[in-house]
Amino acid sequence: METYEFEGKNDEDAIENACRQLKLSREEFDIEIIEPGSAGIFGLVGGRKAKIRVSVTKEEPKLPQEENIITVVKETLSSGEENGVAVAKEALENILALIPMEGTSVLAQQVDGTINLNIEGDKSGLLIGRKGRTLDALQFIVNKIVNKSLEKRTRVLVDSENYRQRREDFLVQMALRMGDKAKKTRKPVATNLLNPHDRRIVHLALRDDNELGTKGRGEDILKKVIIIPKRYNSSKSPKRES
Repeated sequence: METYEFEGKNDEDAIENACRQLKLSREEFDIEIIEPGSAGIFGLVGGRKAKIRVSVTKEEPKLPQEENIITVVKETLSSGEENGVAVAKEALENILALIPMEGTSVLAQQVDGTINLNIEGDKSGLLIGRKGRTLDALQFIVNKIVNKSLEKRTRVLVDSENYRQRREDFLVQMALRMGDKAKKTRKPVATNLLNPHDRRIVHLALRDDNELGTKGRGEDILKKVIIIPKRYNSSKSPKRES
């Protein structure tokens, strides 16, 4: 994963500079606000530029075909295996062996009925992918293998280098920052396109703020979250959607 820093008059200007210089859309990299920037006194004295750090994931590894994965896992599973954690761990290890990824290991545990798999050793971030897309693909495949092998519904979460928690922290801070902007300007603001899991984090981050409402906007699985100050339309509170 490569990181770069950019400056601008404000957050949006810095992001536009990053998009222009990297020749990428803002959905193709993660953004961290280092310095929000300030116009200073009367816009003349004491102003400072906004500074951001963007992370760009290198080319994502090509995942093997699902049919090949299921065949390999079925061949290596011991007869009558009923331990869901062991099945999930072995399934993910077999997938990583087919990619292949050297120097990685899988830690597995079950908490409140959910099997948690954490990949260690992925320092490059290749198994995470842009916005966690490769990680989501791995999680989808492992869930399908585990549920097929055990013949019962079991939830499996796949993480790498604590990415899920770092992503959640980033989304919460982004939601709070955009919520403050919406209240200050008294105008709705919109996030980038987000998957259902990420949208839920944004909704929950602002759920207890009585001055704001949120709703999803879009037709496909990826949607934006619109953050609306209630003073903007006091006659009708916005309905929260996923």
